[in-house]
Amino acid sequence: MSFSMFVTWVLLGVLGGVLAGLVMKRGGHGLKPDIYLGLVGSIGLSWIFRAIGMFPNAGIVAMAFVAFIGATIAIVAQRTLRPTERPGQAKGTVWRWGLGAALVAAVVWMVLGPSVQPAATATSVVEDKTYEVTPAAMKVTERVEQGSGRVVSPAKLTANLYLKNSSADQTVRLVEGKIQYIDVAGQPIKLEDMRTEPTIKFASYGSERLDPGQEASQPLDVDFPAEALKAKKLKEIRLELAYIPSPYHQETVKLSVTIGGK
Repeated sequence: MSFSMFVTWVLLGVLGGVLAGLVMKRGGHGLKPDIYLGLVGSIGLSWIFRAIGMFPNAGIVAMAFVAFIGATIAIVAQRTLRPTERPGQAKGTVWRWGLGAALVAAVVWMVLGPSVQPAATATSVVEDKTYEVTPAAMKVTERVEQGSGRVVSPAKLTANLYLKNSSADQTVRLVEGKIQYIDVAGQPIKLEDMRTEPTIKFASYGSERLDPGQEASQPLDVDFPAEALKAKKLKEIRLELAYIPSPYHQETVKLSVTIGGK
C-alpha cells in the first residue's frame, strides 16, 4: 500500500464525517464523533478488502471508492442503531460546507492529480581501459568511470596460454598453474585484499594430458595487481606449472588375418 493511498483513505473518512451532518441532520453526536466514525469505516473497509485479496490490482480510484463506502456505512449504522434525540445544529453548517469543499478538493487532487515521478538519477558511463603489454598476446584491462577515472572493476589479465610437451618419451598430466607478478627488484607484487591469487586449473578431462609432441591451449582470465600498472614497476610474469610425468610407451600389435580361406 502506498502512502498516497493511505492518505486518501484518511481524507475520505474525514469527508464522510463532515458530510454526515449535512446529509443526515438528525441523530448524530456532533462533528468529532462523525469524523471518528468516518475514519473507522473508511480505513476499516479498505483494509479488509486488501487483507482478503479482493481486487489485488485495484488502483487508487477504486480503493478511494471503497474507502468512501466504508465511511458511509459506519455513519449510517450509527444513525440507525444509536441515534440521538437532539436536533441538528444549524450553527456550524457553513463551516461544515467549507471544510467539506476543501476535503473534496484534496481528495480529487490525490486521486486524479499527476503522480509524482521519481527524480532522474544520473547514470555514469563505464568504459574499458586497456594497457599495452608485451608480448601483445597478453592484455590487461580494467573498467573505469568516464570523467572521474574511478575504478569500477579492478584490472584483469587475459591471454591464451599455449603449452607443448617437447619430451620424446614422457607423458605429462597437468595439475595446476600459478602466476606471479615480479617487480624490478625480483620480488612478487601482491594483489590487493579480497582479490584471488591467480591460478590455473586444468579441470576438463583430456585437456590436462600432453603426450610427446602434443600441444594444448588454455585461456587465462586472472586478477592483475593495481601496483603492477605503475610505469616501470612490473619486470616479468612468472608461470609455475605443477604436473605429473609418466613414461610414454607406443607398441605395435600384429594380427594374422585370413579372408575367405580355411
